[in-house]
Amino acid sequence: MLEAAGVPFTIAVPSIDEDVIKSLLTDGGSDGYRIADELAQAKAVSVSVRMREAFVLGADQVLVCEGRMLNKVLTEAEARETLSALAGREHQLISAAVIARGGAVLWRRTEIATLRMRHLSTEFLDRYLAAEMPDVLGSVGCYRIEGRGVQLFTEVLGDQFCIRGLPLLPVLAALRDLGVLSA
Repeated sequence: MLEAAGVPFTIAVPSIDEDVIKSLLTDGGSDGYRIADELAQAKAVSVSVRMREAFVLGADQVLVCEGRMLNKVLTEAEARETLSALAGREHQLISAAVIARGGAVLWRRTEIATLRMRHLSTEFLDRYLAAEMPDVLGSVGCYRIEGRGVQLFTEVLGDQFCIRGLPLLPVLAALRDLGVLSA
């Protein structure tokens, strides 16, 4: 999304254990909103400590369906299970972004999109997975709404960028406010 928007960037891998952070927050009673925000912050701060002069964007997305948080899957069988669990139900995608510099948080934003997935026939699910594997394994909901995944839904409420994992318009505004992008 940043590349498509013409924003130059370098990818840096944070030195955090997302599973440990998520587990601690979940065990502590945190909701998906806080978990997405804390993970985005941990990523941004971790990298900004190593690259002190850089403006570092950390982002994370959490999917919540009927109070249950779903995780990314590793196999087609798990993708089928996730899609079957979401079929006919409403879920929320919570996308958080944090900008940090020198270990300090400068800006943060979390947005929520609500999606209602239609009931899926076994035949449709077979065709969908055959066409979309392995690309959907990178998505917590096992779909890419910017492509064939849009066929899974009857209703989508929220920003398309949030659904794709980043509240892009607020991020771009923050980068302009911070002087990273020209106004």
